[in-house]
Parts: sequence; structure tokens; C-alpha cells
Amino acid sequence: MVDFSVPAEVFIYILDLFGTMAFAVTGAFKAIEHKSDIVGILILATITGVAGGTIRDVILGRYPPNSIADPAYVGITVATGIAIFLLYSRLKKHWNVFLKFDAIGLGVFTIIGATFAYHTFGLNFLAITFAGILTAIGGGILRDVFVSQTPIVFVKEFYASASFVGCVVFFVILSIGGELYSASIIGISLVTGLRLVAMKYNWNLPRVKSD
Repeated sequence: MVDFSVPAEVFIYILDLFGTMAFAVTGAFKAIEHKSDIVGILILATITGVAGGTIRDVILGRYPPNSIADPAYVGITVATGIAIFLLYSRLKKHWNVFLKFDAIGLGVFTIIGATFAYHTFGLNFLAITFAGILTAIGGGILRDVFVSQTPIVFVKEFYASASFVGCVVFFVILSIGGELYSASIIGISLVTGLRLVAMKYNWNLPRVKSD
């Protein structure tokens, strides 16, 4: 297991918890919109918040996954679910809250996954990209599947594409000798910004035209 310096370890840990909270918000919103009770809200908030990182850890050989080894992850998803349950009546008119948290979660989890791969495999572009995208989209895919919707990653504007761009920029910055902190902040800002701009201007990738 890679030995992080204390500052870097704390930085990554805080980012990971923040990303978990951001995606848990989207899971709770989706559950409420589909008439779930409090248990359903907490379950979907937790699945959305931790699934991407858990799948990444299992595939890349980290046992036990962070979401199981550290109770703070499930704790923050449960707390988030309860908060959204209590505040939903005030927030329901602000659907853009859901979209903004989804964009933030996408950016944070992309770079968290990329950072995990970097510390595990070094400057391996394939590993960084795979871990970044998987961490970013895994929870959202399960969230949408659980409410019987086509996952947003398959049908919406720049989503996985934004995650990929963030991974590439993260890799390039580290390759030219940039610091991990700088690469992380730039990567998160870029992915989140691309996603928000894509939603605002309805950017879409090419699709097959059906009759």
C-alpha cells in the first residue's frame, strides 16, 4: 500500500468525503422524486455516494474498500439523505441544485479515482483514465437503474466525456512535473465546469438518427 504524506492523505480524504456527499444528494433527490420512503431515500443516497469508489477499489484490488473500512462514508450518505428528506419541501423548486451537485460529484470523483490510480500504478494513462471514469459514473449509473431510468451517462451531454477530459488534463499536468494539488484542483474545476456548461448550452455528442 502506498504511503501518502499526511497533508496529501488528508487532502484526498476530504475530497473523497465531499464527493460522496455531493452524489448522495443526487441519490436522495432521485429517490424522493420517485416517491420513495425514508428508507428508500437513505439506501439510494448511500448507493449513489459510495458505489463508484467501491467498484473501483474491488477491481483494482483494495480490500476492504474504503466505503466498508471507514464508517464515515456511509455516515455522511445517511446524514445527507436525512437532511434532504427534511429540507426537500424547501429545495424542490430548485431542481438545478440536483444538477449542480451531480456536476460537482462528477468532477470530484473523477479526480479521486485518477489520484488513486496514480498512487497505485504511477503515471499509467490507462489506469488513471479507467479509475477516474469508473469512480465518477459508477454511482450515478446504479442510481438511475434503481429508479428504472436510462443512466444519464448514456443519454446526456458531456458526462463521461467530461470525466475523460479531466483525466487527460490530470495526467498531462503530472507528466510535465506539476504538483498533485494543482492537478487535482484543475481537474475537478475542468470536469465540473464542462458539465455545467454542457447543461446550459445543451451540448451533445453525435447520435445515430433513428427513423
